[in-house]
Amino acid sequence: MFIYLSKKIAIPNSTRLKCVSWNKDQGYIACGGEEGLLKVLKLETQTDDAKLKGLAAPSNLSMNQTLEGHSGAVQVVTWNEQYQKLTTSDQNGLIIVWMLYKGSWYEEMINNRNKSVVRSMSWNASGQKICIVYEDGAVIVGSVDGNRIWGKELKGIQLAHVAWSPDSKILLFGMANGEIHIYDNQGNFIVKMTISCLINVTGAISIAGIHWYPGTEGYIEPDCPCLAVCFDNGRGQIMRYENDENPILLDTQMNVASIQWNHCGSVLAVAGCQKNITMDKDVNVVQFYTPFGEHLRTLKVPGKQMSAVSWEGGGLRIGLAVDSFIYFANIRPDYKWGYCSNTVVYAYTRPDRLEYSVVFWDTKNNEKFVKYVKSLISITTSGDFCILATKADDNQPQFVLVLCNSIGTPLDSKYIDIDPLFVTMTKTHVIAASKEAFYTWQYRVAKKLTAMEINQVAKTRKEGRERVYHIDDTPTGNTDGTLDFAKAFTATRDHICCITATDKTLIVGRESGIIQRYSLPNVALLQKYTLNYRAYQLSLNCNSSRLAIIDIAGVLTFLDLDSRASSGDGFVGDQAAAPSGDPSKFERKDVWDMKWANDNPDLFAMMEKTRMYVFRNLDPEEPIQTSGYICNFEDLEIKSVLLDEIMKDPERPNKDYLINFEIRSLRDSRALIEKVGIEDASQFIEDNPHPRLWRLLAEAALQKLDLKTAEQAFVRCKDYQGIEFVKRLGNLQSESMKQAEVVAYFGRFEEAERMYLDMDRRDLAINLRIKLGDWFRVLQLLKTGSGDSDDALLEQAYNAIGDYFADRQKWVNAVQYYLQGRKQERLAECYYMLEDYDGLERLANSLPENHKLLPDIGQMFVTVGMCEQAVNAYLKCNQPKAAVEACVHLNQWNKAVELAKDHNMKEIGPLLSKYASHLLEKNKRLEAVELYRKAHHFLDAAKLMFKIADEEAKKRTRPLRVKKLYVLAALLVENYHEQMKTSQQSKAKGKKSEATSALAGLLEEDASSTDNRIVDNAWRGAEAYHFFLLAQRQLYDGNVDAAMKTALHLRDYEDIIPAVEIYSLLAICSSANRAFGTCSRAFIKLESLESLSPEQRQSYEELALEIFTKYPPKDNRKSELDSISEGVEGKLPTCIVTGRIISEYQFWMCSSCKHCAMEQEINRYNFCPLCHSALA
Repeated sequence: MFIYLSKKIAIPNSTRLKCVSWNKDQGYIACGGEEGLLKVLKLETQTDDAKLKGLAAPSNLSMNQTLEGHSGAVQVVTWNEQYQKLTTSDQNGLIIVWMLYKGSWYEEMINNRNKSVVRSMSWNASGQKICIVYEDGAVIVGSVDGNRIWGKELKGIQLAHVAWSPDSKILLFGMANGEIHIYDNQGNFIVKMTISCLINVTGAISIAGIHWYPGTEGYIEPDCPCLAVCFDNGRGQIMRYENDENPILLDTQMNVASIQWNHCGSVLAVAGCQKNITMDKDVNVVQFYTPFGEHLRTLKVPGKQMSAVSWEGGGLRIGLAVDSFIYFANIRPDYKWGYCSNTVVYAYTRPDRLEYSVVFWDTKNNEKFVKYVKSLISITTSGDFCILATKADDNQPQFVLVLCNSIGTPLDSKYIDIDPLFVTMTKTHVIAASKEAFYTWQYRVAKKLTAMEINQVAKTRKEGRERVYHIDDTPTGNTDGTLDFAKAFTATRDHICCITATDKTLIVGRESGIIQRYSLPNVALLQKYTLNYRAYQLSLNCNSSRLAIIDIAGVLTFLDLDSRASSGDGFVGDQAAAPSGDPSKFERKDVWDMKWANDNPDLFAMMEKTRMYVFRNLDPEEPIQTSGYICNFEDLEIKSVLLDEIMKDPERPNKDYLINFEIRSLRDSRALIEKVGIEDASQFIEDNPHPRLWRLLAEAALQKLDLKTAEQAFVRCKDYQGIEFVKRLGNLQSESMKQAEVVAYFGRFEEAERMYLDMDRRDLAINLRIKLGDWFRVLQLLKTGSGDSDDALLEQAYNAIGDYFADRQKWVNAVQYYLQGRKQERLAECYYMLEDYDGLERLANSLPENHKLLPDIGQMFVTVGMCEQAVNAYLKCNQPKAAVEACVHLNQWNKAVELAKDHNMKEIGPLLSKYASHLLEKNKRLEAVELYRKAHHFLDAAKLMFKIADEEAKKRTRPLRVKKLYVLAALLVENYHEQMKTSQQSKAKGKKSEATSALAGLLEEDASSTDNRIVDNAWRGAEAYHFFLLAQRQLYDGNVDAAMKTALHLRDYEDIIPAVEIYSLLAICSSANRAFGTCSRAFIKLESLESLSPEQRQSYEELALEIFTKYPPKDNRKSELDSISEGVEGKLPTCIVTGRIISEYQFWMCSSCKHCAMEQEINRYNFCPLCHSALA
């Protein structure tokens, strides 16, 4: 960082100031002093110029109000920023709270204990509570609305300071004797703070300041020290939390009056005075430190005695109370930033994240990319790349250099063991230096590598692309430096303090003022130069002939590295005469930034306070007011970025914060061309040649169609395209054509188009728009044309507009244009994206056969499960195999089998059985049945189904379910019969009668079927369970006779339903029907069953005895079933509704299962009671 005094405000009547406080949010400055002086000031910048922003803009006092109310010297002023209140107190103990009303400050509350004097007041971070401490040990905590929350008298203690913790849970009380006590926020004592910085200090000391940074802007790294305590003797400590065992220790070697953190906790200002050894008077100084105790800068301030220091809210200015003046100093912070290929890279902290947010802001397209980086140390840029130096995550002290491109994509990274305090990079090398050593890495970028080299990149660490050198070594360049970090930790008396490099030279500055010059890429120590000051920033010009040095005090000087003095004697004075300007005489003060031009070794720009100077041959041009940081200087233009403005709202960088300045020769040439004319301008540029100026001249000559001058100028600036363009212009006949071409060359396309159309050359206007890719305009022009406009061009335009919409995923618009442009490939894609499958189907139908798009459309249909459309598409392009695969993929096996048969494909059978066995392995039998059924393998399906039904029947659980399974199996068999019949018919093709073909079908079936039980008696299982259920239903309905008759049928089905069940049911039904003869026969059958255990048989016998002792085993009436069945050997059908035998000649028969029922009974039903098919 750099700091310089910028302004001084005198207090009237020379009243001495005691305290000053700068409101961080609204920018008010309150200062209190003797004789009750209290003023509120506000500095505001008044400027209409967009380029004058920040510190460069002139600032005036927009508020200067004296607040009346105190009589004694005002000793404490403190702001409550959240509620816009000012709290002040004087030596008489009077406290006043002031509020802002209509632009002026008024008293809001007054309080006076009349006992003691207020030593310190502090608002907590949220602005809700204030803690006031009095000298006599009284503590009061009050709320923002003036209510007292609690009070306490600390006996026998003199209080001097108070501070809140960021979370408002802890209060620190500073005592007059230098002790600090830690209390909780209710006023209960916790512990004394350990003060390590006062070890070995004797004598009376007092606390100069306690400031605990509340983390409002985030921390510069995780676990960062933020609590600063400083004593009047110059000793101090910075702690991570209130009882930190090992704080950072400071010894400022000055008498401290006041301390304060800046707005983001990255810089601590310590103000006071220093004994001057030569003269007997004290010097006022402000020392600046990082949170880790590293000294950044010293600011000397005139005057007798400094009493207070306060930062501005943005951290860019600091206010100092000295005697009866307020001095203001401007600060140029060391932002972490860089500039690579039109991209500004900058980093900032946020309170909600531990990491740094690194923003890659592409200023050309105004896009930004954010990358979050932990423990960022620095950002360095060169060309198109940037290096982020960070600490490694682990506890060991390792560091990482990450090479990124201009949108923040990491391309490569290296772990190093030395702390990269100073990093510089060239087009080929990254050089990082600690205090004792420097590391060089020759980086490579993938886009320039061939595949072969990429494989070698992994091995490069061995090949000496990385080296480490100690600062006291003298490398000769021919021996390979090794990657040995061990030597990097050897101590040195004279530390490195800055580095810079170009493609062929590396310069390292040391604290004693020695400058070491090395060659690159083979690092060899060429020369040492001795300066009598310590360099802070180094910079080499574009041909490495001159070195610019800014020292620690901001003085800019130059050193000629003249290549002729290669004797290495290190003596600078008598070198050969410098090429331009005498650098030994040159010196500028208060310089905080400088940049050489990339294309001229004698041209550079520098920032001095809030002015930018451009120097040519060490002669300055008139300065420009700005406070920007210089990004780039080439082509006689300086690009500068207002980082201070960006950092106020880093998430929304604005194009206005990037400023281009043209240097004088460019401005002059432009003025000459405009005012005087091309001839004189050409002479001036001849005297001050630069490619940029020649280009300016060439463009001006083109405007005037002075082709000769234009060509000469293009030759001078080596612009081959320009030369070609001039030649082409020379070949054109008409003047207006030339004019139009020139207008187009300068990018004024609207104008060029208008000129073409005025010349009635619509074709040229269209060509211009096609070149620009503005197809909307092409379409307009084509449509306005008379006559038949070119159809091919029209289609091209429609398709290009379709592409435009498709690229932006506006599929609906794209479809309309593709339809007109007949671009089927993209049309299919759009339909698919829109899920407009009807449109896709229409497209497939409209395409000719074997069109190359059909397979893709087929695939699209497959992905959304539309089998039929997919098959049609595949068949249309003659790919039956793909069609079958699609069916298989979508589980449409019947379709697959059909297709395979139609196209004589062999492989469907094996595929089917493979899939079926796979399902069966997983015990998915019903899926397997479904698969066979879809594939029309009805017999296999039926077999499986019977198997499932038999198993289910064995479980003896739900007879209805078993019946359903048997019905399904039987229906599959019926399907099989049907299939056989039709296959025979199709073979016969109507030569024979239907009967013969059906017969042939049956014969074939017979021949092929091994499993006759299944085919012939398909319905037995279903019948058995049907009657079994029917009998029970009739029994429960009280229709006992019918129940018994139905149960009698079950005797034929002992192979399906266990005999025990059948005869038990029969016994119950017949006994209920009082047909004890039948009952007795059932019991006899039951008792003779093999499968019963003796106990069961015993119980049956006892039951029979009980029944038949009461009732004789005779039927009252003879069962019709017996009489008939005996007579006609059971040929008569049974009614499936009632279970009775049908003796009439007229009865109903089901078309599916071929079972019969009585006409009058079936009329009540809509579905067949057995197979549940709808009644015709």
